[in-house]
Amino acid sequence: MDLVPALEEPLKKVLGPATAKVMAEHLGLHTVGDLLHHYPRRYEERGQLTHLADLPLDEHATVVAQVADARLLTFSSPKAPRGKGQRLEVTITDGSGQLKLVFFGNGVHKPHKELLPGTRALFAGKVSVFNRRLQLAHPAYELLRGEDVSETVDTWAGALIPLYPATAKLESWKIAKAVQTVLPSAQEATDPLPESLRAGRGLVPLPEALLKIHRPHTKADIEDARSRLKWDEAFVLQVALARRRHADAQLPAVARKPKKDGLLTAFDAKLPFTLTEGQQKVSKEIFDDLATEHPMHRLLQGEVGSGKTMVALRAMLAVVDAGGQAAMLAPTEVLAQQHYRSITEMMGELAEVGMLGGVEHSTKVVLLTGSMGAAARREALLHLVTGEAGIVIGTHALIEDKVQFHDLGLVVVDEQHRFGVEQRDALRGKGKQPPHLLVMTATPIPRTVAMTVFGDLETSVLDQLPAGRSPIASHVVPAADKPHFLSRAWERVREEVSNGHQAYVVCPRIGDEDDDPKKSKKKPSPEDEAEKRPPLAVLDVADQLAKGPLQGLKVEVLHGRMPPDDKDAVMRRFAAGETDVLVATTVIEVGVNVPNATAMVIMDADRFGVSQLHQLRGRVGRGSAPGLCLLVTEMAEASPARQRLTAVASTLDGFELSRIDLEQRREGDVLGQAQSGARTSLRMLAVIDDEEIIAEAREEASAVVASDPDLEHLPGLRTALQALLDEEREQYLEKG
Repeated sequence: MDLVPALEEPLKKVLGPATAKVMAEHLGLHTVGDLLHHYPRRYEERGQLTHLADLPLDEHATVVAQVADARLLTFSSPKAPRGKGQRLEVTITDGSGQLKLVFFGNGVHKPHKELLPGTRALFAGKVSVFNRRLQLAHPAYELLRGEDVSETVDTWAGALIPLYPATAKLESWKIAKAVQTVLPSAQEATDPLPESLRAGRGLVPLPEALLKIHRPHTKADIEDARSRLKWDEAFVLQVALARRRHADAQLPAVARKPKKDGLLTAFDAKLPFTLTEGQQKVSKEIFDDLATEHPMHRLLQGEVGSGKTMVALRAMLAVVDAGGQAAMLAPTEVLAQQHYRSITEMMGELAEVGMLGGVEHSTKVVLLTGSMGAAARREALLHLVTGEAGIVIGTHALIEDKVQFHDLGLVVVDEQHRFGVEQRDALRGKGKQPPHLLVMTATPIPRTVAMTVFGDLETSVLDQLPAGRSPIASHVVPAADKPHFLSRAWERVREEVSNGHQAYVVCPRIGDEDDDPKKSKKKPSPEDEAEKRPPLAVLDVADQLAKGPLQGLKVEVLHGRMPPDDKDAVMRRFAAGETDVLVATTVIEVGVNVPNATAMVIMDADRFGVSQLHQLRGRVGRGSAPGLCLLVTEMAEASPARQRLTAVASTLDGFELSRIDLEQRREGDVLGQAQSGARTSLRMLAVIDDEEIIAEAREEASAVVASDPDLEHLPGLRTALQALLDEEREQYLEKG
């Protein structure tokens, strides 16, 4: 069924080409329906003034205020005719504070006539600082009195003025006028919610919700509308995910039950430690899934170092025991090689099939990456197609057409957030029948995000650290305020090395890039200096450390643009203890395992995200000696970036940090296109705050899809799904 024509109408037909062009380019709004779903960010009450004291610096803001004072000043200017320039300074007030508006040149005449003391108006512009005071330069404004009173009141119908997410090219009130034009079309909006669900939860119909969100008369109207629109977003997304789960459950798969006294039994017998309770519980969930004749779809999330690789390896061995093959997909070559090394080491002679020293229950483990030589690659591909290799570990190279398996039974995807749904499915398409799927992530994800981003997967959580893992102490090093703290950081690195340990130094940049010619040559102000200078680079920092504070220590560099053999050689030397300090980019973020590395210094730590810092920190304290992580920053103590670092230093709980991370970022970053198979569709729903709605919507969606998988009786819901998923993604949902 097509979208309702009235809502599909292009905005250029309704609003004119100029406004429509700005809406399309700056706000991503193309149709009447898009504009109706562009909701106000907040509301002003008529007569109640915005707190000028709370204005956000460097953001586009809208305020309602009264003119307290207006002065036209003349100054000498070589650019002005007759050498005299004019500047209009207007002071506006809201009772809690004052704000200066400035207009220059030809822009002074109209506001000079209109912005007289006592005039009330809406003002919009970008908040900047001049002479240490906040100001708006050349703000757009809309008078709230005078001859246009009736028109203004009509435009802002009701007692509440909606303030929309706006841009410098299109102010909030112009968006409001455009919404006013298309609002009658809201009556034709088709309701995606089943009537029984809507009535059962006391939610208002969709046309009414759209009317109330854009033109509320009371705060209760806004509440009604928000409750309803949040449900729409949660429910439609959960239906998309439930349909995917349903489609997957219909697919046939080969049940893979581990052989009694096979490879897995032999592997478990040679383990030098006991599995944690968590590892045993999660392994049982996985083995139960593998034993069924429908493909497993499971997300395994666990803290850095909680032993996910061990759980994944045991699952792969069980599949090999049952006559299948297992493939592990890693996001980088460094990580693929690291997994290959650690898995072959853990397996020992069990990975040496057909070799001298190999044993009865053994298989071949092969590595497949894009940079391998032609001969090695040919050999690896041959071992896969004949079935001689039971386990393959590789990068995106595994997805290529040439790669064929004898009988692919299990796909393990490491660090899922680096891969889209499409890549996951391309590898799964290489099985004779759909293989089982295990997705791993070391980024702890709050429950609701897991339900929203990975809603097509069942979830297992490893939250226990294996015995013997050491605590990690984390500290913020304020390099600008207290330079001696940074000197002490390098002393601590030397102390760790003199105790027989090793250290990482992480930098945001490599340092061999050309300077970007597009970057402005304008000299930054001192307060911008820390933000505007280029991030510290591996090559520069390594050089400075080797000649300076870490002189005499063996310092090496590692980054993503090195040839693969060089990267591997550097990692081998570091793992063998031949290198004291490894200066690296985030290539070491996941999977790198050197138990003797106890210290990490992260330069420009404010340039990294919360989850990334948590991941990086997880590279130390992997042995019996305690770990130390120092977060170096030049940001001021009061800055949000510094507060973020303090949060990271204060807890080792990844779930707590992921909440902080999520609260500080836009929802869309979390629900990226590649992850959820849907456009960033959440405008009203907040995945942390609306946990209850998401959980209930998931249950309702599962029930709806179970009883009507093709949504034949719910045309409105089908329409909403079509709007959410473009055709290509819809196909992925169809085929699972």
